[in-house]
This record gives sequence, C-alpha cells and structure tokens, in this order.
Amino acid sequence: MGDRTPIEWTESTWNPTIGCDRTSPGCDHCYALTLAKRLKAMGTGKYQNDGDPRTSGPGFRLTLHPDTLDQPRRWRQPRTVFVNSMSDLFHNDVPIAYIRDVFAVIADTPQHQYQVLTKRSKRLATISDRLDWPTNLWMGVSVENASYRFRVDHLRRVPAAVRFLSCEPLLGPIPDINLDGIDWVIAGGESGPQARPMQLPWASDIKDQCRQADVPFFFKQWGGRTPKAGGRLLEGKTWDEMPTKVASG
Repeated sequence: MGDRTPIEWTESTWNPTIGCDRTSPGCDHCYALTLAKRLKAMGTGKYQNDGDPRTSGPGFRLTLHPDTLDQPRRWRQPRTVFVNSMSDLFHNDVPIAYIRDVFAVIADTPQHQYQVLTKRSKRLATISDRLDWPTNLWMGVSVENASYRFRVDHLRRVPAAVRFLSCEPLLGPIPDINLDGIDWVIAGGESGPQARPMQLPWASDIKDQCRQADVPFFFKQWGGRTPKAGGRLLEGKTWDEMPTKVASG
C-alpha cells in the first residue's frame, strides 16, 4: 500500500498498520472500512483477517504490518506521504514500540515529508513525550464538528514540526477554533452513497478563521456521492494552500 493516491493534499500512502474502529461521528461512513471490505472480497492478503467483535467489521481488525516498514526507503524520488490512510497510528492497539519503529523510518528518510492524522488525540498527547519527533513529520488531528475541538488542544501539546487539522468530513460548524500553534487546516465534505451534506457557512467560516490567524487553508472537496461530485470551488476559487513551516530534506 505505497501507491500514488488521488487525495489532493498528499502524493502517496503508506500503511504500516491496517484496521481501525469507530471513535466519533466522522467514522460513521468510513471510506477505509468500505475499501477494506472490497479488498477482502478481492482476496487481498492483508485484508483477510477474521471478523472481531471489538471492531467495526469483518476484515478490519487492527493489525501491524512490519513487512511494510522498509517501503519508504525504496522510493527514489522525494514525496509527501500520508501514513496510515487505512488505519490510525495512535489506536490503543498499536504498541508504543511499533510507533517508534514507524517514526524511525520517517527519520531515516528525510527526503520525504510524512503526514500522520489521528482521531485518538488523547493518546497522542499522553505518549508524545515518549517519542522522538522527526523534523519531516507533520502531525494532524481530525475535527469534524465543534464537539471535537478538544483534539486541537491535545495537538498543541505535541512537538511536531508541523501541526495540522483535518475538518473532513465537516459535519457541522466549528466556530472559535484556537489556531495558536496550528500550521495548516484542511476542510472538506463527506463523499459516498450516504454522504452527509456540508453547508457553505461551515466551510467559509473555517476559511475566514484561517485568514484571520494567517494559517494556510486547503479546501479538499464539497463531496457527494463521489469525492469529485461537488467540485472543489469555495466562494468561486480553489484553496490549495500548504504549510509554510516545512522542513527541507
């Protein structure tokens, strides 16, 4: 799973773990679970786990894949890498020792920029001082509505070179975001057959908060039945800003 990806704000994915379970409303229509079921039906080896009642569905129990750890070392050209598009590195079932192994690979490949995104912000903040943070690692948290703004406070405690928010799927307004110490914000609507609609004022308000705080803003999509169904224009333009605090490899 190190292929190029259609995700607009990254270039490749790398999945040293696979599998997850529901932790908040943003997980309800998880694309990773849907994709995992499809890959299992196709006979893809990493998705052939038996169902586990602790998790969200057959074939999606969290599993470690140490055989993938060396994958980024084989990529010749520098790239931006989304870590664990099919999982959450800070899931409680991922040992700290394994997170350290992933971070070590990141540190050993400074030609790449790595993006890690979690909904388990409490665990992230709790163990962050037990990890060595590479300068080429961007750390983000998902914030789908105002009830999850506390994840931003957890993220602020993390000594990552770049801290970012992913407000996707945006499921409600998120007023008064404290953007101190935040270097980048992504926003976007949900996609898929059961996509919950995003309202213009929700996205525009986040964009305006970023403008006021001088934080780069990236609008990923309106969403709909497919990711591209609603296009990417917000108030008549695309917003593709990227973090300015990017370490050079």
